[in-house]
Formats: sequence, C-alpha cells, structure tokens
Amino acid sequence: MSNAVHTTAPPTGPRPPAAGSRWPRWLITVTAVWVVLLAGLTWMSSVEDPPTVREQRTLTQAGPVVDGAIGEIVAAADAGVPALVPAEVDRGCRISPFADGATLTRSVDLAAPVGEEQALLRQVADRLPARWRAGVRLTPDGPRLRADAGEFVTVTGRPATDGRIRFTVDTGCRPVGDDYDSAGAAPAGPEAGVLAEVVRALNGRVDDPESVVSAPCPGGGVARTIRSVVDPVATAPQAALAPLAGGTPVVETPEVYAYRQDGVAVLADFQPEQVVVAATTGCAG
Repeated sequence: MSNAVHTTAPPTGPRPPAAGSRWPRWLITVTAVWVVLLAGLTWMSSVEDPPTVREQRTLTQAGPVVDGAIGEIVAAADAGVPALVPAEVDRGCRISPFADGATLTRSVDLAAPVGEEQALLRQVADRLPARWRAGVRLTPDGPRLRADAGEFVTVTGRPATDGRIRFTVDTGCRPVGDDYDSAGAAPAGPEAGVLAEVVRALNGRVDDPESVVSAPCPGGGVARTIRSVVDPVATAPQAALAPLAGGTPVVETPEVYAYRQDGVAVLADFQPEQVVVAATTGCAG
C-alpha cells in the first residue's frame, strides 16, 4: 500500500466573483447618467451642427444653394445675354460601394461678343459674392472660372464656342434625400410675348414653350427663361431676327444670334435642323 500523499495545486489567475456580488450602486448610477448625456449630445449635434462633408448633405438640402447660385450668376452677368438651362439630375453615381447617390447640375449660357469671352468671365468673377472666392485662370484649354458657392457646391465657367460662355453649378455626388424640386414658374412675364414674336418671325408655330426654368435673384424677384424649338428652320433666320434686334445684336455668329429687347434677353441657337430660342428675364445687377 502506497504511502504517497496527493496534494492539489492552488488555482492560478483571478478568483471568480463571489456568488451574489453586484456592481456598486454608485457605478450603475454614473453609467446611466453618462449614457443619457451621450444620447442627448448626439441628438443635439445631428440637429444643430452643419454637415462636415458633402456626403452628409442631401440633394434636397443642396437644391436651394444651387438655385441661389444660378441667380447670383445671372445678376453678375448682365453685360451678356443669359439663358437658364434646365436642371439635370444624374443618378448614376455612388457615394460608397453600398450607397447610391445623385448629382444635381444647373447651368447658365451667356452670349458674349466674340473675342470678349475672357474679359466677361473676369467681370462675372469680380461681381460674384466675395465669400465665393471666385477667380479666373488661364489653362491650356483657355480661361476657366472657378468659385465655391458654399455647402460643397462648386461653380465653374468657360467659353463653350465663339460668342458663348457656359457657367455650371454642381453638387457632386450625394444622397438623394427627398429629391430635388426644380423651381418652375408660369411664363407670365414679358419674356412670353417676346418669345412669341421671335417664333413668328422664324415662321414657327406659337404654342406653349418647351420648357420654363427659373431661379431666385439675390436682390429679390425671379430670373426666368422660357424656351421653344422652331422646326423646320426658316430661310436666313439671322435676317428674320435682325428687325427685332434693331439691327444691332450683341452676338451674331453662324451658331448664335443674341440681343436684348425691352429688358428681355433673347438667345437663338442655330442647329442643323432647328432653332432653339430662349427668352429670359434676368436679375438686377
């Protein structure tokens, strides 16, 4: 019979909590207060703090910024002949691999005397709001205007063809939100009568306009463009429009004929099979 004595080694590591032990009451109270405080701060931040990146601001929220920027451009570009372009919403972008987005783009076409496009770009840059930090620089592709309208909305401008400049306001890709509600208005201003007169001069049929585009002016009021398409094209359309322009158009090229009549800007875009005519009531500069 063995006389060996068997002993059990003491357990290693921390001792398990005694049965029935609980957190101290003061620690539970402090934790609960901290959770409530953190939730409150998070809610206040979501309500009051502005978004810190573009991806946090929706198309719905950016829409008024874009519309206001178009009005600022029209007001700053009164030396030319403007025409507002219908808004475009491109839903083909992605904010992340898991989230779809959309881009809102609005534009203004500006007819300018041939050879004066760069000077007019600089004039517009000087008249835009100072906070936009607008500037024009020369690039290998010609002069380019760039500005920051705020809320991650960019503004660019460049000569498109001889006698025409295009300004573009762009949101970049962002969440759609409740979508963009374009600012439209009934053609109740003097531009409606002027447009009808132009269409008749081109032997077109005076119907309802193809599109109505508007934007708020910075000093109040609304800039509005109504647009019609004349098809087929009348013979010698420039000559047909010359009496309406008083013989002194602002721009006359094979592609563009632009003038002002009774405070309304008229821009005729000559295309191979049709003429697109825009009549615009602008903003006070």
